[in-house]
Amino acid sequence: MRTSHFLLRSGLTAAAAAALPLGLAGPSGATAGISVSTTGSTVSVVTSSCTQVNGSWGTASLLGTGQASFAQGRQVALSGTTVSQSAAWSGVSPGTYTVIVMCSSGNTAGSQSVIVSLPSLPTISATTAPSPSRGVMGGLGGAVKDYGPVTLGVGGALVGAGVIAAGWYLRRRSRPYRL
Repeated sequence: MRTSHFLLRSGLTAAAAAALPLGLAGPSGATAGISVSTTGSTVSVVTSSCTQVNGSWGTASLLGTGQASFAQGRQVALSGTTVSQSAAWSGVSPGTYTVIVMCSSGNTAGSQSVIVSLPSLPTISATTAPSPSRGVMGGLGGAVKDYGPVTLGVGGALVGAGVIAAGWYLRRRSRPYRL
């Protein structure tokens, strides 16, 4: 009895594992039939899924926000050959759109979302100015002032006095009974 339940469960698990790739391939197969690209404010779609019926390959529709059906979008007729068919929309404002391709036979070749972004702004080049002849004048007092020997001597004495005072303080702190 236990063996039959084990085999039944194993068989169901194997069947589910075998059917999983088929189930996952369904939605991706619908979007694999078209390729959508944007260049600036132009959106284009290419497919090879449609066949010509009565001289027509089919139509492609660009759906904006709030448009739910194929008929509500901007429709363009597909053109091309038996190898590939294409359509394009120019002057598309920035936003998120859905492209749907409907073949003349009534089959949907696929649908895909696309984001149209703002075109890049032109680059503004700055003219180069000659570098300052006196160097950088940053901070208090500037960086190019020439100090005399008296100023440098007083500054060196202050730095030396600070070093001696710090050493005396640290020595006294480590041995409080000494001066």
